[in-house]
Amino acid sequence: QVRLSEYGGASVQAGGSLKLSCEASGGHRFSRCGRGWYRQAPGKERELVAQITRDRRTEYADSVKGRFTISQGTDLVLYLEMADLTIEDTATYYCAAGRPYSGRCRPWDYWGQGTQVTVSS
Repeated sequence: QVRLSEYGGASVQAGGSLKLSCEASGGHRFSRCGRGWYRQAPGKERELVAQITRDRRTEYADSVKGRFTISQGTDLVLYLEMADLTIEDTATYYCAAGRPYSGRCRPWDYWGQGTQVTVSS
């Protein structure tokens, strides 16, 4: 059974940095499909923060461009480096990935449980 596990969430002060990691287990390889990070703040919808597409392009939400960097270590590990954090970045961050299926991908079919990032002033 595929599992995505996030690590690295913490409480930090505004202007600080964090690095989140996501480990895949159960046979999934990140390079097979798109993969990325979502976040959800209390009372808000879940939003896509950053992704690496199947053809390895990186894309970012406007709100994090220039501050967040998504990268992949091994084929089992995905990272999100976050710098210059603001209170608005406070949210639960989720790792997500597509599921390979008949030569294609079902986008965002795998999800982690989330890791909490809290930014204080």
